[in-house]
Amino acid sequence: MFALDDHLVILPILLPLATGSLLLFVNERHRSLRAIISLASAFVLIIAAALLVYRAGLVEEAAGELIATYPLGNWPVPFGIVLVADRLAALMVLLTAILGLCALLFALARWHAVGPSFHSLLHFLLTGLCGAFLTGDLFNLFVFFEVLLAASYGLLLHGSGSARARAGLHYIAINLAASFLFLIGVALIYGTTGTLNMADVAAKIANVPAADRGLLEAGGGILAVAFLVKAGIWPLGFWLTTTYAAASAPAAALFAIMTKVGIYALLRLSLLIFGDAAGASAGLGQAVLLYGGMGTIAYGAISALAAQTTARLAGSMVLVSSGTLLAAIGLGNQAVLSGALFYLVSSTLAISALFLLVELVERVRMEGADILAVTMEAYGDDEEDEAEQEIGSVIPRAMAVLGIGFAVCALVLSGLPPLSGFLAKFAMISPMLNPEGLATPNSVTPQAWWLAGLLIVSGFAALIALVRTGINTFWATLEEAPAAVQVIEIVPVLILLGLCVAMSVMAAPMLGYMDAAAQALYTPAGYINDVLAAPLAMPEAMP
Repeated sequence: MFALDDHLVILPILLPLATGSLLLFVNERHRSLRAIISLASAFVLIIAAALLVYRAGLVEEAAGELIATYPLGNWPVPFGIVLVADRLAALMVLLTAILGLCALLFALARWHAVGPSFHSLLHFLLTGLCGAFLTGDLFNLFVFFEVLLAASYGLLLHGSGSARARAGLHYIAINLAASFLFLIGVALIYGTTGTLNMADVAAKIANVPAADRGLLEAGGGILAVAFLVKAGIWPLGFWLTTTYAAASAPAAALFAIMTKVGIYALLRLSLLIFGDAAGASAGLGQAVLLYGGMGTIAYGAISALAAQTTARLAGSMVLVSSGTLLAAIGLGNQAVLSGALFYLVSSTLAISALFLLVELVERVRMEGADILAVTMEAYGDDEEDEAEQEIGSVIPRAMAVLGIGFAVCALVLSGLPPLSGFLAKFAMISPMLNPEGLATPNSVTPQAWWLAGLLIVSGFAALIALVRTGINTFWATLEEAPAAVQVIEIVPVLILLGLCVAMSVMAAPMLGYMDAAAQALYTPAGYINDVLAAPLAMPEAMP
């Protein structure tokens, strides 16, 4: 195991948990103090997550040092709880920390003051997200799922309103059902393998008796359904666009990564537990992921074209992103998965920025703008009104920034060059159409052709939907005096989109990191060995 400073692996869990608990005891009237504590914690979380990614990137596989493990309570694996920080987990924790800081900065303009305990809910959500990415066993994955879901219930309802109440009731009911399935699946896996440590399950699954294998696969299937609900696969993701559109802007921006928790769990389930070493159960559910993912891409693209509000359009982009990742996992190609991990980061950053832009854009649209836009599309605009408009009027600086930000989101999400969305799709499509370096068309499977075509068509659909929304927003339905936009609201949008641009510039090293992460996922022997052999603290080193 490579050396880590003190207890760095557990810090992304303990820090937001302690911060959220502390802020419960700080009176709501002391908003400045609460904001300072919350911001300081978010900054430290980013530093800790960045150190985890940095250490993971320095790993030398030849030396047998693959991951960092942290046995809680110094209990030996698999009897105790263990945290695991490999490349993928560290990357997801860093992405969570970035979105958390940006959502918090945006909320400080006004959203943190429109309801109780916003800061605590946000940090508890970060606790659940980081814990879900770092845990090494299925039961604690369930625990952290429930922590993040409980916090997300509060954040979804934050700000009140009938739309949020309706969406919240649907969201809670669906996730309670998914949690029930989660428990059933975990129980079946434990009953057939005698363990819930994911590395230990992966090591024992090939030796499960044939008489018990049906129950084992049923448990894996039920567990996968719970994850697929959270990932928003079609037709189980019917709730997503309405729920995300109803949430406040900072909550929706942070929710952009919640579907990725389901994707992450499916990666572990599919490639670690039911990977090539799973014996007769190897590859369980791969076809469901592939075809379900392609169906989700198509559904998300159609939903984007049909969206009449910017918030629902952003929710549709979440579906397209989830479908792309699910299909990439189901295709079973390591190189495609590497590009998909790059796409995961890029699309999550862009979608989060789009959710923040939604509120800022809506402020500068006149009342009834959505109805007006539909009417203009159906019947056209009055040419006399156009002639009477002032020619060469000055565009306010805030509007210019919002317009540029929206354009960057459109470029990334539609996959147009030269930004990270194009590079991500190219990194996925290239190995689909040239598997293992073979150039003959016969070597490309029909599934790869269909998936590549869907990626291109969905990008075109996203471009049409986003351009239409941009025209209706910035050219046709502006107020005469645009609402003021605060600097603290623009900054997180610029951070998120700036990271997308940085990914385009630093694509080579980032794709190298993703290649290593994908290789580790497809060769889980190192993960299994390192977790099961996790060293304990020496007695003299313990307090």
